[in-house]
Amino acid sequence: MPISNELQSLFTRSDAYHNSFLIKPDPILDFVQKNTKDKGIEYDAAVSPAQGKFLQLILLSTGAKRVLEVGSLAGYSAIWMARALPDDGEVIALELEPLHAQALEENVKAAHLSSKIKVIVGPAHQSMKDLPSAKPFDLVFIDADKQNNTNYFVEAKRLVRKGGIVDNVGRNGRPADPDDHDAKVEGVRGLLRYIKDDGEVEATTIHTVGEKGFDGFLYAIRK
Repeated sequence: MPISNELQSLFTRSDAYHNSFLIKPDPILDFVQKNTKDKGIEYDAAVSPAQGKFLQLILLSTGAKRVLEVGSLAGYSAIWMARALPDDGEVIALELEPLHAQALEENVKAAHLSSKIKVIVGPAHQSMKDLPSAKPFDLVFIDADKQNNTNYFVEAKRLVRKGGIVDNVGRNGRPADPDDHDAKVEGVRGLLRYIKDDGEVEATTIHTVGEKGFDGFLYAIRK
């Protein structure tokens, strides 16, 4: 069900109000936004500032050192997360599209985080399969094509230590609509069905509203 303009205006205004107190102005992230849009990349697919800050706080609170990001777009969320890591920390950023990866490399360089963020270009599922499990990640952030949600989640379990896996699954509440059979929505449903019978994780979904509309995230812990 589409969000009315009136409701979306309220969500956006509320986000902006809270962000004005809790998120400091950031010229580097402003550059990332402009550089991404200038290349014709759909910037709206990136996480919001509040969501980026939330990811950063998760990493700070858990003392994380290694992060895997599945679907990096142009690096906005990767930069938020890399800033939370110690000097020897690392974000492995998986991105399919060469144009996105080019912008990602430029944005990471502008943020002076090239030593912390490594970009791997290609299909994310195969890239995940190629990664060894001997050096586990502290957190896997999945924000790629929803059709492959379950495939990504299975590989994330193999690669993550006893810690967190985060995936955005809100989709404007559409997974709960039995008449909606969009491929992305079915991808969310498939992941939920998989987790229901998965004894290796504990998980919950938290729905959110803000400048990104009606969204949400699934947070899972590998036991």
